[in-house]
Amino acid sequence: MVPLCAVALAGAATLIALGATRSIPRPTLAAAVVLLVAALAGFRGLVRVEQGSVVVVQLFGGYVGTIRSPGLRWAPPLSKRQAVSAKVRTHVTAPLKVNDSEGNPVEISVAVVWRVTNTARALFFVDDFAQYVAMQSAAAVRHVAASYRFDSQGSRSLSLTANTEEVAERLSADISRRVEPAGVTILESQVVHISYAPEVAQALLRRQQAAAIVAARQQIVEGAVSMVELALQRLTEDNLVELDEERKAAMVSNLLVVLCSDHPTEPIVNAGSLYH
Repeated sequence: MVPLCAVALAGAATLIALGATRSIPRPTLAAAVVLLVAALAGFRGLVRVEQGSVVVVQLFGGYVGTIRSPGLRWAPPLSKRQAVSAKVRTHVTAPLKVNDSEGNPVEISVAVVWRVTNTARALFFVDDFAQYVAMQSAAAVRHVAASYRFDSQGSRSLSLTANTEEVAERLSADISRRVEPAGVTILESQVVHISYAPEVAQALLRRQQAAAIVAARQQIVEGAVSMVELALQRLTEDNLVELDEERKAAMVSNLLVVLCSDHPTEPIVNAGSLYH
């Protein structure tokens, strides 16, 4: 179209110049003027498409199409053109205060990587597609965060802090479903900040530490009981010593104290026997 407009403009200019210097038929001069107007209108249809952008074309209020190839392109002269960025964008939500599955208030912030893939939907289905992505991302964060515990605390259930990949996958799926009407594709989402809310942070951290201590103690006791059981079994099988029930009880007590104690044990030499 651009070469055609250039040829028409050159021909019209030549005819008009000849008409100014010599006498030519009026129909030819009129045709030259019409050709000049058509050529100028054709150049009016030129549109520059930047790299990383697309141009949405509307004619008389209707959607005509989207120009995606960068460079100098042509569109109908009377059309309305609107550039839309097709680059990958990142939206980081403000720290949102939400409740986890146990009702504990937490603050969470998420980075959402997205891009516009359907320009018609982005411009004509929602008022502001960037704001729409921000609002739906916040809604998805609240919905997903309420489905997980903040910390697993030794259990096998999924948590926001220990299972970040699973949480990110579900978050991406939820946001993608919500922003589909806006013609936006979610490429990735990641939790960038998560913590207890300031007003309850100290109390919940103390509870978390206490739960961790209890879980560690439970594991220590289970290991100590297994070791004591193995020691008694080996002593009995190898006939190293004869232990009655009272001596077995004393041995079990001493071994459990040594294995489960928080502090180093100090040996005590008994010069007599258990009964004297």
